[in-house]
Amino acid sequence: MDTDNKKVALVTGSTHGIGEGIVLELAKIGFSVVINGSSTKELSVDYKNKLKGIFKEDFEDKYIYIQANVGKKEDRIKLIDGIRKQFNRIDVLVNNAGVGPIKRGDILEMTEDSYDRVMGINLKGPFFLTQTIAKWMIQLKKTLKDDYQPYIINISSINRYTVSLNRGEYCISKAGMIMMTKLFAVRLAEEGIPVFEISPGIIDTPLTKPRHDAYDKLINEGVSPIRRWGTPIDIAKPVVAIVSGSIPFSTGTILEIDGGFHLHRL
Repeated sequence: MDTDNKKVALVTGSTHGIGEGIVLELAKIGFSVVINGSSTKELSVDYKNKLKGIFKEDFEDKYIYIQANVGKKEDRIKLIDGIRKQFNRIDVLVNNAGVGPIKRGDILEMTEDSYDRVMGINLKGPFFLTQTIAKWMIQLKKTLKDDYQPYIINISSINRYTVSLNRGEYCISKAGMIMMTKLFAVRLAEEGIPVFEISPGIIDTPLTKPRHDAYDKLINEGVSPIRRWGTPIDIAKPVVAIVSGSIPFSTGTILEIDGGFHLHRL
């Protein structure tokens, strides 16, 4: 189908949590959305109903779900091919997909398999997905010219600088994402493609649910000045601000959406 005049956003790892929140907010401002997950075969009825409530009669034409593991080259190809077939354009890439180790533990006991899995999904996959999509965006800018303004947004974590000894793989992957953001920001500035990074703090999602009580205690004790859980909408709103052109004179910027966690205090 021909939807070349419609803006399209891909949000990886968007079947729940932060990714779902970003998808829904982008849908509300008119984006067609590409939803992605690696383990989910199809979207839940609840998710589809939320999309239907936003898109109304255009529901079936305004979204696509593609099951793909961004850490695998063949799945990244599948993802890109699916977007080309359905929408034939891409305006926004949000690299949100991320996993922690299957089993937390002492870094002295970390296995290479666990390291490779986390780094593949959290860093290698986003890097090469960005590389491919950036090339496509450059082509689209030459074709669509002033009618086209793409954005790339990486979702990192306070663990990019905060040590969690029981999930070292995750910390290393998010630390690497900082440099990935800087590299693409510099390279793509001449192409007119801004690159941003959003660094979430403690966010209430399925990923943090197993440690909810521990995080509750930390939040109540003031681990961040704003003493509450973050929510997916707290991360989605800055994404909307970026893609709406509200931060025009910037690239490579890290937005600390963490309740003030990053502030050093005595």
